[in-house]
Amino acid sequence: MFAPARAQKKDVHNPVPFNRSYDDASDEYGRSEGLVAKEGAGDNAAPLSITEISAILKRTVEDRFGYVRLRGELSGVKRAASGHLYCALKDDKAVIDAVMWRGGAQRLAFRPEDGIEVVATGKLTTYPGRSKYQIVMETMEIAGEGALLALLEKLRARLAAEGLFAPERKRALPFLPRTIGVVTSPTGAVIRDILHRLADRFPSRVLVWPVLVQGEGSAQQVAHAVRGFSALPEGGPVPRPDLVIVARGGGSIEDLWSFNEEAVVRAVADCTIPVISAVGHETDTTLCDYAADRRAPTPTAAAEMAVPVRAELQNQLDEMGLRMRRCALRPVTLGRERLEARA
Repeated sequence: MFAPARAQKKDVHNPVPFNRSYDDASDEYGRSEGLVAKEGAGDNAAPLSITEISAILKRTVEDRFGYVRLRGELSGVKRAASGHLYCALKDDKAVIDAVMWRGGAQRLAFRPEDGIEVVATGKLTTYPGRSKYQIVMETMEIAGEGALLALLEKLRARLAAEGLFAPERKRALPFLPRTIGVVTSPTGAVIRDILHRLADRFPSRVLVWPVLVQGEGSAQQVAHAVRGFSALPEGGPVPRPDLVIVARGGGSIEDLWSFNEEAVVRAVADCTIPVISAVGHETDTTLCDYAADRRAPTPTAAAEMAVPVRAELQNQLDEMGLRMRRCALRPVTLGRERLEARA
């Protein structure tokens, strides 16, 4: 006799009966879930390899996001020996890896650091080797004037901690410099104002080191000029300046940013010649002003600080000569008076 069939037990979490074999199991689409993968009836979709699905994802992402602009905070900034820049962009809820190749990194107008909020432009791409996506940045700019001021304050605090702005580093300006070096644009109104003011007050020999005062490469040119004047030897074919003036006209904080660059600040602080910083108008302040020995509110004021007024010096010399002659004649006059009194 045959034993009665037992009722099949079911698990509420597993709709497949306990006594059901693997060969009988199937998914919701009716496909076999056996130990060995089998193609079902009407199944004409071959399984994709990992490389194939990665390539499909890469094409989809790059076609859909061929050009994007992202705003976020820099994190993990690292510049490789090859010149490429690696970092991440993040906000309070998400993060995305980013890379900028050497050509773009060399054109940056600022030095990327952790914590700076930026706007990056580029295209999204995927990295199949780690199933990750990233943005390949073509340009990167600071996200607004507020972020720019925050970067400026962060750099100022770091350089101040190194002692570059310490009062004991400041040197006295020479009273009457024979040669004055000027670092500025050779075609702007600044150099004409300086030369005109020097000619009015006390004509002096002026050496102009022409540089860009705004835009790409300007900070490097200014730093190179200051270090070049400092490296001139005494008694060489080019006279060594007794005073250096770093000058530029007024503008926005973005226009004056080259004089906030660390390269310029360090060059001014390391200069062996006294330096006057005359960048912008009276209300403009740059890190170059902190590093210089004196700050002038305008380039014209820098020329006034550099030399005294020749006419005033001549008047003082004439007055001192007259007093000297009076002092020399006074004993003779007194002796004559005493002689006449005794006679």
